Amino acid sequence: MNRPHILQPGTSYTFSKYFELPYAPADILAEFNCTYERKRLDLPKSLGELKCLDFLSRYLQRNLAYVNPISEMARREVLIAPTLLEICAETQTQLNIEYPINVNEQLKGSFDYYINSNVGMLVVEAKQSDLGRGFTQLAVELIALDQWIQSETPLLYGAVTTGEDWRFGIFYRQERLIFQDLKLYRVPEELEELLRVLVGIIVAPMSLSN
Repeated sequence: MNRPHILQPGTSYTFSKYFELPYAPADILAEFNCTYERKRLDLPKSLGELKCLDFLSRYLQRNLAYVNPISEMARREVLIAPTLLEICAETQTQLNIEYPINVNEQLKGSFDYYINSNVGMLVVEAKQSDLGRGFTQLAVELIALDQWIQSETPLLYGAVTTGEDWRFGIFYRQERLIFQDLKLYRVPEELEELLRVLVGIIVAPMSLSN
């Protein structure tokens, strides 16, 4: 017996709507013929010099000393946007903020942050600091990005963040398999490790085994 569909035909769903759905991520992603798994990911990492590290470390710690990032706007302006802007300056890539796309009625809306690189790096801000539901939204956006871009790369990367906590995900496009990393990267404590992953993903994408 087939399971009833979660998504209703003829109903419009924006990306932010998936954050609000009460269903398990695996059930939501099954609507798009995708499989969902959680495991510790072996993410690419840059081993070179990070020119932005010292500045960004001081900048973020100063911001946290003067601003308590409890609202979504505060987290964006104080933590997330400065980090991504420095990454784009480091890698000479473009940062798109509130990037709109429309694949179909079930896959449309705006990406919070989209770095236009070979792997199409997406970053979703976790509303209400809820990384669990935030990852579901990220996964759906990766599915939409798969249909939106012309790139032939086998993998797409994304991250969901509160600004202080970051969690990565990978979409294996051909296998339609989405992995959620078990590890959290904490800022500012693990800023260097986070930056090395972000730069590694953008500059030197590599195929990872399942």
